[in-house]
Amino acid sequence: MSKADLKDKDREAIRHIRNWLVHHGRSPSVRDLMRALKYHSPRSAALVLDRLAKAGIVKRRADGTLQLVKDPEAENMNPQTVDIRLVGSVACGIPIFAEENVEAMIPVSKTLARPGSRYFLLRAIGDSMNLVDIENGDLVLVRQQPTASNGDLVVALIDDEATIKEFHHTGDAVLLKPKSRNKKHQPIILTEDFQVQGVVVKTIKNF
Repeated sequence: MSKADLKDKDREAIRHIRNWLVHHGRSPSVRDLMRALKYHSPRSAALVLDRLAKAGIVKRRADGTLQLVKDPEAENMNPQTVDIRLVGSVACGIPIFAEENVEAMIPVSKTLARPGSRYFLLRAIGDSMNLVDIENGDLVLVRQQPTASNGDLVVALIDDEATIKEFHHTGDAVLLKPKSRNKKHQPIILTEDFQVQGVVVKTIKNF
C-alpha cells in the first residue's frame, strides 16, 4: 500500500497509533481506535487494522499489541528527518534492540540525530533523574555507543534491564548516579563488566 492508496481513515489510524505509542507507552486497543476514529462498532476499527496489517504498516504481536513497522505518512515528509527506533521502556531479560522491543519508527530532525551515528528512543520510567528534567514517561534520544565520559547521562544495561543514570568512572569502578529529588534513589557501584548502550543527547517531554 503506497501513500496514495491510503484512505483518510487509514491515515488517521496511523496517526493515532503513533501518538499512543509515543505518549501512552502502548498501542491503542481496537475500542480505543474505534472511539478515536468515531466509529460506532469495534469491527470497523478492526477492519482498518486488518488493512494496515496486510499492507505491512502495522504488525500484531503475540500479546495483541501493535508495532508500527513503517509510517507512510512520515516517509519523505521532510528530507531533514531520519527514522529512529522507539524501543519503549525495554522489558527485563529482552535485548534492548530486539524486534519485540521496537514499538515504532519515529522521524527525528537530523540536527538532533546527526548522520554518522546510530540513535534510538527510550521511554524513561520513574523519578530517578528528575533533577536533570527527565521525568516518568519522557522520551530520551540516545546516541548508541559502548563508552561514555564522566558526567554523561547514559543508558546502561544492568542485569538485562536498561537504566538511565549519570556516568562516573573512578579507578577500576563505575558509579552510576541518580539525579533525583527522591532520596530513595542511591548510586549504583559497578565494576567494568556491564554495558553502556548509549549517551542521552535530548529529552523529549511527555505531554
